[in-house]
Amino acid sequence: MTVLSNKIDFAVVVSVRNANPNGDPLNGNRPRQNYDGHGEISDVAIKRKIRNRLQDMGEAIFVQSNDRSDDGYKSLRERADANEQLAEAAKGKGKSEEKYARIACEEWIDVRSFGQVFAFRGSGRGSGVSVGIRGPVSIHTATSVDPIDITSMQITKSVNTEPGDGRGSDTMGTKHRVDFGVYVFYGSINTQLAEKTGFTVDDAEKIKQSLITLFENDASSARPEGSMEVRKVYWWEHNSKLGQYSSAKVHRLLRVKSTVEEAKSFEDYSITLDDLEDLAVEVIDGQ
Repeated sequence: MTVLSNKIDFAVVVSVRNANPNGDPLNGNRPRQNYDGHGEISDVAIKRKIRNRLQDMGEAIFVQSNDRSDDGYKSLRERADANEQLAEAAKGKGKSEEKYARIACEEWIDVRSFGQVFAFRGSGRGSGVSVGIRGPVSIHTATSVDPIDITSMQITKSVNTEPGDGRGSDTMGTKHRVDFGVYVFYGSINTQLAEKTGFTVDDAEKIKQSLITLFENDASSARPEGSMEVRKVYWWEHNSKLGQYSSAKVHRLLRVKSTVEEAKSFEDYSITLDDLEDLAVEVIDGQ
């Protein structure tokens, strides 16, 4: 496989309607907002969805959700120890952080993409290990173009949880949703780190496909099917390892603005894409 040798920048435009794109557990699970009232989706949440999509494609994933585990392991330690080569690289005289990192990157696409910290105490099959891997794929927090309106809904429970509870429908709860919003997030793929982790051109293509289909197989009560949609993916491939331009300059090429006072649909937004000399962009519609 060919290791990635051309820097890549990307941007993704997402629309949200009547959904909670990323609840804040420290704020009653309300949709995340910054101090200016703009909605946010954390980079961690975006990476989780990318991992899920890669897993759907049949790729080996190290950081799996417990409810989506396809190998039966319930912890990262168990998954790491189950790899014979990895366990051997963590033992005794043959212990090697470099070898450990190389094996982990070869085994799991999310490790060679996003990096990973392997920090396990000395127990079980392997010895203690502390290995940090920096991945080439970096992703920003998604931020809404405009401040978001959040609607809160009171809900009731119409059945007792335990026999004899006697509480029934008077037990209250709250659900929150964003009525409508357009979010944008950016990312980059660093070739120098790609060389270290063995991240390939084929891996980059898989990351691109996961972005295009980011919300497939991601429905929940907070995010009903069809409530979150990838509208556009912008993919810039530079003609060199370091790139002709900085990522910041490339990301500024994309401008998304509302054209009405109170935007209620994606058609109420305009998208402008500027050019830079000798830098091609692939524009892809979400699926």
